[in-house]
Amino acid sequence: MHLPLNALRAFDSAARHLNLTRAAHELHVTQTAVSQHIRKLEEQLGTPLFRRLPRGLALTDEGLALWPVVADCFARLERALGQLRNDRPREVLTLGVVGTFAVGWLLPRLADFEARHPHIDLRMQTHNNRVDLNAEGLDAAIRFGDGAWHGLQADLLVQAPLTPLCAPAIAEHLRQPADLRGQTLLRSFRTAEWEQWCQAAEVATLRAAGPQFDSSIALAEAAAQGAGVALLPPAMFTHLLRAGRLVQPFALTVPAGAYWFTQPRTRAASPALEAVRQWLLAQAA
Repeated sequence: MHLPLNALRAFDSAARHLNLTRAAHELHVTQTAVSQHIRKLEEQLGTPLFRRLPRGLALTDEGLALWPVVADCFARLERALGQLRNDRPREVLTLGVVGTFAVGWLLPRLADFEARHPHIDLRMQTHNNRVDLNAEGLDAAIRFGDGAWHGLQADLLVQAPLTPLCAPAIAEHLRQPADLRGQTLLRSFRTAEWEQWCQAAEVATLRAAGPQFDSSIALAEAAAQGAGVALLPPAMFTHLLRAGRLVQPFALTVPAGAYWFTQPRTRAASPALEAVRQWLLAQAA
């Protein structure tokens, strides 16, 4: 059986991204062209390779069986061509990252990643913890939570307990948790956090009536500018703590969740995806 190379390439790209738009962008063709290549390949093989979903694709059992073989063939071809060109091809990997994690943890480490993996073209898209891998054409995502997401493999990266952070001028007046009474308490969209911290500190629940933010980055900046006291994970704001713009007046922290590297269970990991995963786990350790 003679299978067209363009159709196999379209299948490989669509299987990696589970998204026709991303596959078309990678192959520099239209989404219609990718869809036609896949349809012709399915007709020639006599079996469907994908299930079309409202927001993306899913490989059928036949597709799951075929893709590793096709991906390995293309990888070996790329390696051979790279040796002829004396140049290793760069593999594109698109990673969704919670903005707080990107700024506070990942960006300071990117130089190390580039040095270790120059063959990976890492492309980051920040999000506010609401992300759909298939719909947004992402290979993987770093998100905040408890690690339980349906259909996703989750690897723990960084625990992120919360504690009050504020500007130095405000911290001067905070000797014990009760001193927070009368201070402006800034809020996130997770409304129970201040109550949880007060219970752990064994003080009467304080009324958090300050401005509410949907971004921890904005919340931290407001606190650094003296707008009030914010409950934040110190691990994500070491740059502001080291610069002296934020101060942690109390040692007490309360668990709130963690940052996780997530990827679809049904999608085989590409060499680049596994390299990024292993690098993140090593950095987190």
